Amino acid sequence: MPTNVTPEYEKADRRFREASTDQEKLDALQEMLSTIPKHKGTEKMQADIKRRISQLRKAGAKKSVAKKGPDPFHIPKTGAGQVVLVGAPNVGKSMLVAATTNAPVKVAEYPYTTALPMPGMWHYEDAQIELVDTPPITAEHMPPGLIGTIRLADVIAIMADAAGDGLEEADMAAGVLAERGLALQSIPRNQLSPDDPNARSAIVIANKVDLTDPENIETFRDLYAGTLEVWPVSAATGEGFDAVCRRLWELLAVVRVYTKRPGKHADLGDPFTLPMGSSIEDLARGIHRDLPEKMKFARIWGEGRFDGQQVHRTELLHDKDIVEIHE
Repeated sequence: MPTNVTPEYEKADRRFREASTDQEKLDALQEMLSTIPKHKGTEKMQADIKRRISQLRKAGAKKSVAKKGPDPFHIPKTGAGQVVLVGAPNVGKSMLVAATTNAPVKVAEYPYTTALPMPGMWHYEDAQIELVDTPPITAEHMPPGLIGTIRLADVIAIMADAAGDGLEEADMAAGVLAERGLALQSIPRNQLSPDDPNARSAIVIANKVDLTDPENIETFRDLYAGTLEVWPVSAATGEGFDAVCRRLWELLAVVRVYTKRPGKHADLGDPFTLPMGSSIEDLARGIHRDLPEKMKFARIWGEGRFDGQQVHRTELLHDKDIVEIHE
């Protein structure tokens, strides 16, 4: 019986045969399973793919037990959200992280300076966005383990050199991620389809705007019109930093909430950050896991409310609300 496999399946099968690591093989097999037509003619193929996935996972679990130390590609999330930079060699990822954070990244003119992901904290007003520099990718190679870092990001930022081969670089990076099943859209996280686990909030950052013609940026925007926003910056001069940082904040779709104790002033120096749509109860749980059960009521100060208004635990929070929880 004919199988009539899709072009996406054939690409994944080719990646499996060319894979040099177990993780690359596992990624390819998982994509093969998701793209193979589901009918009687492919039942044996599906079973074989599932068997190989199971074997690789078991082998990976044994290796994990034997490994010493943490996974260097796992970057714990901190701050208001995590933005992972992805791109070809020498597009300026490290330079951007160095210019906007205090991370000890290595910046050099030669390619492949970054060997492992490196996080830094980019201040947005009184909150912090975690910006992660990553090793470069090409159409032929992605460092083993990097796809896991990218998949777990809250927002993906493809970076390209607007003064060089930026269009090809951005198209390559977007294509590599698409081959691994990621669907990129420049919309806030809370607006992504809950039915698509591969949907990711993303933008394109066109670096070296100070060295290129403005028409090049418009060409970028024409290429990605309707799918990805293009934000021009200069990692060398700082041009465009404020605008792109503000947009990343919007894409993260979080709110800042300040807390105060009864009879005391609010702590306006270190806000809690929660996903849009969070409630008073979610805030209480973020303060301490037992607090929701102890809480009797809360008072709130913020837009559209009178000062100190008493609210129920289900009250939704807005950006820059001040909350006083009573036990």
